[in-house]
Amino acid sequence: MRIAIGGLHTECSTYSPVLMSVEDFKVLRGEELLRAPQFDFLDGSGADLSPLLHARAVPGGPVSRVAYESFKAEFIERLKAALPLDGLYLAMHGAVNVEGMDDAEGDWISAARDIVGDACIVAASYDLHGNVSQRIIDQLDIFAAYRTAPHIDVRETMVRAWSMLLEALRTGKRPGVAWAPVPVLWPGERTSTEDEPARSLYAKLSDYDAQDGILDANLMIGYVWADEPRATACAVATGTDKDAVLTAVNRIAQSYWDARSDFRFGPVTGPLDEMLDIAGKSATAPVILADSADNPTGGGVGDRADVLSAVLARGFDDALFAGITDRPAVEACFAAGKGAQISLSVGGNLDPSSAPVRFDAEVVTLHDPGSAAEREAVVRTGGVTVVLAARRRPYHNIADFTQLGLDPKAVRLLVVKSGYLSPELAPIANPNLMALTEGVVGQDIENLVSLRRSRPAFPFDKNFSYTPQARLSSRWRD
Repeated sequence: MRIAIGGLHTECSTYSPVLMSVEDFKVLRGEELLRAPQFDFLDGSGADLSPLLHARAVPGGPVSRVAYESFKAEFIERLKAALPLDGLYLAMHGAVNVEGMDDAEGDWISAARDIVGDACIVAASYDLHGNVSQRIIDQLDIFAAYRTAPHIDVRETMVRAWSMLLEALRTGKRPGVAWAPVPVLWPGERTSTEDEPARSLYAKLSDYDAQDGILDANLMIGYVWADEPRATACAVATGTDKDAVLTAVNRIAQSYWDARSDFRFGPVTGPLDEMLDIAGKSATAPVILADSADNPTGGGVGDRADVLSAVLARGFDDALFAGITDRPAVEACFAAGKGAQISLSVGGNLDPSSAPVRFDAEVVTLHDPGSAAEREAVVRTGGVTVVLAARRRPYHNIADFTQLGLDPKAVRLLVVKSGYLSPELAPIANPNLMALTEGVVGQDIENLVSLRRSRPAFPFDKNFSYTPQARLSSRWRD
């Protein structure tokens, strides 16, 4: 079995003014891909592996056309050199938006299918917040997506797709894919699998897997901050029995439609001032407050300073704000040196709709991994400690703090740019608050500018009917 591996993985808010460039991506090439921890399950398969290219970035704005075409050209060149192939595994996200292009994954996967030919079995793994199209489905033989949000089954999902591919090649029994779009678009913050009704909807997917003729059942929430025609929820299933797969897809789609009005935010959620009132009165700690609309892991810019401004104005003591992307501020801290007193203007360099906040601070920590783009600085002003980053990035793991000499469990108030909290921060939140803030991944979904989405779609539109109509991949219709 000769199998190639590659892919493209990020998600892109079309409301963001910041294009993603080549430099925003971590790119794995050739054998480097096989050595990466996220792909170490590929060892021991007994297959002849041909690692190509995998490009991944923190979510952001649309990918520049130049960056996308550069990655795609290199991927295709490597794919051609790997021929002939029995299988191709693509580790995708599903919510890539490219400057001047609709359905980037459809373009990428179609180009790959054109190279490998019809006989090659193509498998893809997806984020459940990816968007799917008929063009994508028509290229695939195998599809698997995350079943958790927050995403704690990334590796498990990749293994599901990989295992189905290996089994198909070993047995010679080619599976097929079917899907049904569901005209619903909620954000991940209202559809966390930690909360109902998503918890129960996703728990039932394994029951479909156990049915004869069905290999893998999926419910895709979709990515709401992409104003493009393919943006929608959907049900997708892989199997060997067309009738069983079509029936499963229709039932999964109907179950999501029936629950469309039942989704709520999991944490205590409200306007910023109300959340700061709660934080100020809390007798427990750490209070963790999520700045939801500027969340880098959802596509937020990450440099809005309005929440920091509000925290400073209230005079919070023993507060930690992590973090804000501001390369000039980081460079100013490095130029001043550790222990220096410095006047800073922070935020608003990337998102022009956001005003900076100005304050005097002490430079507490300088972190230099070796690249100016990766530098971080920790400053303190009054009772508030602020983490500044040269590059857009989240602070969602405990290690993000400890490498800077910070303990998120030891502060009274921790502010992070996040939606639902990460699996590492959620257990320590006491309480967990989410502020409905301003930014390019805002939670006021009904009032998002919606010029190009397929309509009607809930919750943009309320009064319309829907009946699922499962569709087979064109590869499976004969």
